[in-house]
Amino acid sequence: MTLWVFGYGSIIWKTGFPYDETLVGFIKGYRRVFYQGSTDHRGTEGAPGRTVTLEPAEGEICWGVSYKITKEEDKQAAIEHLEVREKQYDQKVYVDLFTDLKDSSPAVSGVLVYIGSPDKKRNKNYLGPASLEELAKQIAYAEGPSGPNRDYLFQLEKSLLRIGCKDEHVISLAEEVRRILSEEPKAS
Repeated sequence: MTLWVFGYGSIIWKTGFPYDETLVGFIKGYRRVFYQGSTDHRGTEGAPGRTVTLEPAEGEICWGVSYKITKEEDKQAAIEHLEVREKQYDQKVYVDLFTDLKDSSPAVSGVLVYIGSPDKKRNKNYLGPASLEELAKQIAYAEGPSGPNRDYLFQLEKSLLRIGCKDEHVISLAEEVRRILSEEPKAS
């Protein structure tokens, strides 16, 4: 059986597992939000970064990239990699992937996606909503073992634009982080 994995965050530009092909598409009923705290990649316990998760949202869609994996050893390698990488995400959900806004039938069904839920008992790193300004300040300055949180945001913005997705939330947040960084005093 073929395994499909949907990436809506860093998996888009840094997959980290073998795959046979990619398919750009969207899932229905979710939106991408910066509500997941990152204490292992883009922040620390004392100063968590923020990464994206999915929030159920009636009538909305979330664009991303799905990865098709057919070989048994590649499927096993992908799951092992994702179980470590996505360990702060407490839900695994299987969704339908669409590639055309006019389609009523999915291009692929049963696509695996990792989600950080708002259940604080199961997901201790869930940070929840904040104003654009608060999100931007946190992302501008948080840094972890995988690098500055702002690099995650800027790479996500670039990667989404590359696949033809103009995510207004991501773009607005990136613009606000750039504004904050541009107002920093320059070292002389």
